[in-house]
Amino acid sequence: MPKIDSSPPGYEIFNGAEIFPHGHLPLAAAYCRRLGLAEIIDQMVPSQMHLRPGLAVQAIVLDTLSGRTPLYRLEEFMAEQDVELLLGENVSVHLFNDNNLARSLDAIFEAGSSKILTEIGIQATKHFSLDPTVVSYDTTSTSVWGDYSTCESEESSKGPCITHGHSKDHRPDLKQFMTELLCVERGIPIFGSTLDGNSSDKNSNNKILTRISSIMSKHGLGPGAFVYVSDSAMITKGNLEAIGEKNKFISRLSAAYSACSKAITEAVDAESWIKIGRLAENYGSAKRPGAQYKAFETSVELYKKKYRAVVIHSDSHDKRRQKKINKAVAKSSKELTAQLKKITTIYHCEPDACKAVQAIVKLSGSLHSVEANIHSFQKRLPGRPPKNGSSPTQTKYKIQWDVVENKVAMKKLKAEAGCFVLICNVPLEGENAMEAAKLLQVYKGQYGVESDFAFLKDPLVVNDTFLKRPERIDALGMILVISLLVWRLMERSLRAWIESTGETLPGWDKKRTTKPTTFMVFTAMYGMQVLLTKDKERYFLRGPTGRQREYLQALGLNEFVFTDCNQVCAPIIPLKDVAKR
Repeated sequence: MPKIDSSPPGYEIFNGAEIFPHGHLPLAAAYCRRLGLAEIIDQMVPSQMHLRPGLAVQAIVLDTLSGRTPLYRLEEFMAEQDVELLLGENVSVHLFNDNNLARSLDAIFEAGSSKILTEIGIQATKHFSLDPTVVSYDTTSTSVWGDYSTCESEESSKGPCITHGHSKDHRPDLKQFMTELLCVERGIPIFGSTLDGNSSDKNSNNKILTRISSIMSKHGLGPGAFVYVSDSAMITKGNLEAIGEKNKFISRLSAAYSACSKAITEAVDAESWIKIGRLAENYGSAKRPGAQYKAFETSVELYKKKYRAVVIHSDSHDKRRQKKINKAVAKSSKELTAQLKKITTIYHCEPDACKAVQAIVKLSGSLHSVEANIHSFQKRLPGRPPKNGSSPTQTKYKIQWDVVENKVAMKKLKAEAGCFVLICNVPLEGENAMEAAKLLQVYKGQYGVESDFAFLKDPLVVNDTFLKRPERIDALGMILVISLLVWRLMERSLRAWIESTGETLPGWDKKRTTKPTTFMVFTAMYGMQVLLTKDKERYFLRGPTGRQREYLQALGLNEFVFTDCNQVCAPIIPLKDVAKR
C-alpha cells in the first residue's frame, strides 16, 4: 500500500495520502451492505468486544472472496485494504488479530450459526427477490488433518463431531465434518449448517425435513407452497413420513429399490415416450451436443403408498452403466466360446449330431444366442485305395456354431441404461402441477448445490482448516456459506441484467457472453487506483475501463463503489420475477 510522504509544490494536500489498488472487493462489500450483513450479525451475536462480530464476519467474507490463502492472518490482509471503504467505518487493523477473531467465532457459535444463516437467507430472499418455491438440499464432507480426539471422548465439545465417516473427498484416512446446504434458484444458499463427520445423507435429510416447514414459513411459504428437491438418499421410509402429506418433494429413486427397475422396464417395453428435447441452457457443440430427453409417466408403490414416477431417458447414456454393459457382453461372449470349444463337433451318426446341436443351442444366454448347423462330409477310410474305382469313404457329421449377439436384448438393455426414475408427490394436473419436462428441469437444478460444494472446497477460496475447536469450525462454516451467498448473488445479478436487457457482457478471450460468471468479474476488476487523503477524501488515479463499467452496470453498481463507503448495489430482478409481481 503506497503512501505519499511528500508531494510537489501546490499539492501539499496529498501529503500523507495513501494509494489503494482496488479490485473486486468493493463490489462484494456493496452486496454485503445490501444484505445488511454486519448489522444482522451484531444484532444476533451479543458482544462487548472492541471489534464488533459483524465487522469481523464481513472482513472474513471479503478475505475469502479475495482468493488469498491461507485464510488466517486477517490482520495482515486488512492492513493492505481501505478498511473504511470495505467495512463502512474506520477500524484499526490491529483489532483483526487472531485472539479477537477466535472470540468472535466463539460468540457466533453460542448465538447459533444456523439461526444467523436463516436470517441472512430471509434478507437475501427479500432484497434480491429470490424465488423460494423450489429448494434443493445436499451435503458434502470436508477433510481435516488434525487429531480432534476430544470430539470422540466422553467430554466432547458442543460443536460438530470431527471424526471418520463416508468421505466424499475419497480420503477415508482423514477425519472430517459435513456441510449441508439448502438452496434456491440453482445454488443460492438460504440455509446451511455444519454436521458431524459421520452423518449420513439419509439421516441429514430426515433432520432437515423435520425443520423444513419452520424454515420456509419464515419466507412466507406454508406447507404445499414449495417443493423440496434432494438426491436419492432422501427416499427412505422415515423421510417419506417426515415430508408429510402436504409438503411436496422431487427426488431420484435409487436402483436399490425393485420398483425402480420395474418402472424402467415398463417404460422401455411400452415405448410410449413423451418427447422433452434438450434442457441445457448451453446446447453444446457439434462434437459434444447436449443430451436429448424423453419421459414416461407411471407410478410406484413404496411402503404401501403410491407415488408419481417419471422415467427419464437420456440419449447421453450413463457412461458408468454403459461401461458395465460392455464388460458384461464381452464376458458373456468369452464364457460361451470357452464352453463351446470343449464340445465335440464331429459325429459318426446324424442323430448324435442332432442331440449335440440341441445341447449347444441351450447354452444361449440373455445377451448371446448360439446358432448351430450340421454339415455332412465324406471321410476316406484307412488303407490303400483300390487300383480301379474310388476309395471307400464314410459319412460323418460336423457341427458348426456361431455366437450371435442378441440385438433385441441389447437394444433394450442399452435403453434401460439411459434411464433413471424421478419420484415425487407433485401432481400432474391441477394446482401446483408440473409436467414431466418441468419436473426434470426442477430436479436438474440440483447441480447448483453440487457446484456450491466445489466453491467451498476450492483451494483458491478456502485453504485447509486450521482451527482446533469444532465450535469455531462451525462458525467458520457459516461465514463460508455467507461468502458463497454473496458470490451467487453477484452472478445472478449479471445474468438477470442480460435477461432484462437482451445484451451481452465481456467474457473470456475478448468474446461476448450470455453466461457471465462472478469469476469473470473478479479477474477483470484489477488496475484501478484510488487516492485516500488525510481528510478521508477519495480520488481516482486510475478509474475503471469500459469493460469494467459494463460489469458494474450489470451488478447494479457504478464507479463510486470505489470511493463511497456507503454505496449498496441495486438488485437486478429477472424478468420472470418482475412478471410475477
